[in-house]
Amino acid sequence: MSSPWAARTEVTPGTSRLLVERAHEELIAGNAADPRIAAVRPVVRDSWRRSLASAVGVESVPRLDFPTSELEEYRRAHPLAGAMAIVRSLLLPGSAEDSGVVVAVGDAAGRLLWVEGDRQVRSLTGAMGFVAGANWAEDAVGTSAPGTALAIDGSVQIRQAEHFNRLVQPWSCTAAPVHDPETRRLLGVIDVTGNLEAATPQARLLVDATARAIEGELLVARLRAAAEAPRRRSARPRRVTHATLHVLGRDRALLEAAGETSGTVVELTARHAEILLMLATHRQGLSAEALAELVYGEPATETLRPEMVRLRKVLERVAPRLVPASRPYRLPAELETDVQHVVSLLDRGAHRVALSAYPGPVLPDSVAPGVEQLRTSVRATMREALMGEAGVDVLLAYADTADGEGDADLLRLCLGMLPARSPKRAGVVARLELLEPR
Repeated sequence: MSSPWAARTEVTPGTSRLLVERAHEELIAGNAADPRIAAVRPVVRDSWRRSLASAVGVESVPRLDFPTSELEEYRRAHPLAGAMAIVRSLLLPGSAEDSGVVVAVGDAAGRLLWVEGDRQVRSLTGAMGFVAGANWAEDAVGTSAPGTALAIDGSVQIRQAEHFNRLVQPWSCTAAPVHDPETRRLLGVIDVTGNLEAATPQARLLVDATARAIEGELLVARLRAAAEAPRRRSARPRRVTHATLHVLGRDRALLEAAGETSGTVVELTARHAEILLMLATHRQGLSAEALAELVYGEPATETLRPEMVRLRKVLERVAPRLVPASRPYRLPAELETDVQHVVSLLDRGAHRVALSAYPGPVLPDSVAPGVEQLRTSVRATMREALMGEAGVDVLLAYADTADGEGDADLLRLCLGMLPARSPKRAGVVARLELLEPR
């Protein structure tokens, strides 16, 4: 089956992009009375004003509301999980990876749960944070089709410069909300993002039709379930708790343990951070000798054992479910790390978000062999992912970090990607000359 986005159609004429760009600049500058703003479509103008009221940054990246493990659990239980087959069949038939668009499904809070479609478009939009787990509500990223559709509870199209966030302005999108077929409660949103063909009248008809088809399927499934099991009781939702170890750019790690109603954050000693990090990254467990080698550089089990006793006492107080088991030493529950978070973002193509979530190397002052190995691996992964796929703006930002500073290959790559008349070229050339004096 051919993709519905393959044949490019004329976009409905509207306010010129240049006028919208100037209007946006005037609004951001505080000149709300500028007559060009009045020429912008009311749905966009109103959204811009709500974005300003929410203090949304014009070049900020969205926050990631779901770590990988939480995202999987949350979307399995979401009412729209069973509708993904309909979404794919109507919006991404045939070869989805070459469709030219990205299709996203989010919840009622604007958090993207599924992002699928064209491989190249996903890579480019992922760099601005359009990835599963990111919050694209209007009060988080400003005017965009998914966030604005939820804000006005209706379908909407946002074209290029109409986006509030400048990073999103190369793209156009169409989105429609999805409601509970009985209560009309807002369940989520469907969005199609791509070039101008993603914001045609035909695109809006197709996205609206998909939303209605989902609502119809939800009603049919509900009636079928009621007929098959009239006395079935709803399963009680699983208790969701998680713990995260923050080690990036920190000499003293933070352990964040969250529960259903409250959370605890504790700063660990350098040694406890090293031990817990090694256990978190070796989920299969480690013998006392292997753990001691990773932490001390030698099989110093007699030194390790009393440290483990002290660590257990700390964890019994703040995160009992993380108290390590013995023989081998292992964590009985999953402990996420901010390292995993950054690597997951890189894997999803969210390069800009990954860079903003990377405050520095893993436990920079640690000389534990296992930590040094992990630190080197993360640095290499970050550099390889960014230099292989990221845009030049992200690469320039990376060049300003401690990891990117002094990387001549990185600067040469930036220079090759910058347009011939870019004012940024002079600064890159100057930095290269300092590194490679003639």
